[in-house]
Amino acid sequence: MYVPPRFKSEDRSAAARLMREYPFASLISCDDDGLPYVTHLPLLLEERAGEAEGQPPSWVLLGHCAKPNAHWRHLQARPTAVAAFLGPHAYISPGVYPDLARVPSWNYLAVHCTVQARLVEDAEAKDALLKKLIGAHEPPYAQQWRDLPENYTDMMLNAIVAFELDVTAWQCKLKMNQHQPESHAALRERFASGSENERALLRWLDESKT
Repeated sequence: MYVPPRFKSEDRSAAARLMREYPFASLISCDDDGLPYVTHLPLLLEERAGEAEGQPPSWVLLGHCAKPNAHWRHLQARPTAVAAFLGPHAYISPGVYPDLARVPSWNYLAVHCTVQARLVEDAEAKDALLKKLIGAHEPPYAQQWRDLPENYTDMMLNAIVAFELDVTAWQCKLKMNQHQPESHAALRERFASGSENERALLRWLDESKT
């Protein structure tokens, strides 16, 4: 991902927050013809204690895809992949600047993770992974899942392929006009009552200045 220095963030907490608040990601692999193969899916960020003392926790992304989706086969054959998370984004009008020599642009927040994939094939481990996803997105559903007939849950588990994605590198891009303070007053006025994306960008901008 192209990341100009002024938009580059090395703040792990900011990157982790972005992945957790916007977990619907694009998982990108190479198919058998060498072309990008993309699946849009939710990925759950899990932090695991580092092996060496003083090392930051490692990041692992948990997810699954339908068994008919060839993506798991590509991950099995070529484990290196990219997971891209897109946060809030919005059009930026030239009207937010006090002068006329400006052009339109688009602000956005994104995290790209280089990952190494491994399939989770054991039924018990796969069930545990699903329960983590349930816990993140709809905890009350956990009881309903436990109460379902065993033959039904077995059928559902057999219909998916679960995987863990070890994050080996990451980039975080926060493009929100932070380098153009002359636009902030107008952005605040326009975005304060704007779309959900616009309000979210404004919150990130304000928090970056505290």
